[in-house]
Amino acid sequence: MKNVTLIATGGTIASATDKSAGAVNAGLTGEALLASLHAPLVGIDVTVENFEAAGSYALDLETIYRLCARINEVLADDAVDGVVVTHGTDTMEESVFLAWLLVASEKPVVFTGAQRHAGQPDTDGPRNIRDAISAAADEALHGVGAVILFEGDIHGARYVTKAHTSRVDTFRSVGHGKLGEVDCGVTHLYSRPAQERLVVEAPALDPNVELISLGLGTTPRLMKLATDAGVSGIVLAAFGRGNAPRGFADEISRLSETGFPVVVASRCHEGRTRPIYGKDSGGVTLKANGAIFAGDLPAVKARLLLAALVAKQMNLAEIEKIFSIF
Repeated sequence: MKNVTLIATGGTIASATDKSAGAVNAGLTGEALLASLHAPLVGIDVTVENFEAAGSYALDLETIYRLCARINEVLADDAVDGVVVTHGTDTMEESVFLAWLLVASEKPVVFTGAQRHAGQPDTDGPRNIRDAISAAADEALHGVGAVILFEGDIHGARYVTKAHTSRVDTFRSVGHGKLGEVDCGVTHLYSRPAQERLVVEAPALDPNVELISLGLGTTPRLMKLATDAGVSGIVLAAFGRGNAPRGFADEISRLSETGFPVVVASRCHEGRTRPIYGKDSGGVTLKANGAIFAGDLPAVKARLLLAALVAKQMNLAEIEKIFSIF
């Protein structure tokens, strides 16, 4: 008999229409979610833990750090074969990436949720939960790191993103593809990550790392405002290979001289950052002035990694070495 722990955190999967509030709000317990399954789980015992019921748009880094710490504690029990986390879709790709970074165990950690709330007759929650539990009980996912299971597909934490606001197949691994799928309760893994997973032992996640998205002709004034307000690091969602409008290179130079980390990621959905273009605030100039390039990490995930590294009080050279892995 396999043993899986279901940790419920709220989200659309645990939501229904709140007539008094005129909105859809989270509130269903993990026990209620488990009772909603349309078919029995054969050979799997499930233990339910209710963590915090909230829409994932309302979560913060401190909460997800505690969630990851709890997953570590649960998986330390030899009797537990895997963990399923029910979670809102808005920030699921970020929470699963943090679990990929912070959870030391090699046992399966499977995030799932729903795009149609529990009060809708065609809700996708019960099927996703059943598939996620089946996957978490399967040794095939041992050593893969945290994944998302949605609409039968298994996506690795590093590349998965929410690609559509409302469709039930919202999660995609753009440019890389899914790792596998669950079909009628059977897990089929077609590929495994080629690179070894990075596990970060961080005492916390620094909440003062900011993300700034660049657009045509934007200025570095937001960087100055952020640093004046006391932020501890900045990630730029920059153009293409990692380029920025005029003025950003000068601001990065000013900040890096004080040991302040500025990480450059790309707005593009595929490909890697690399300093190629010069002059003004092209990537070569940004790099020469102290910017750290994020490789193929998207900006939202680069921010999470930087939040963990800043909390470890790493210097710029140490941070750059970690990001060079990506």
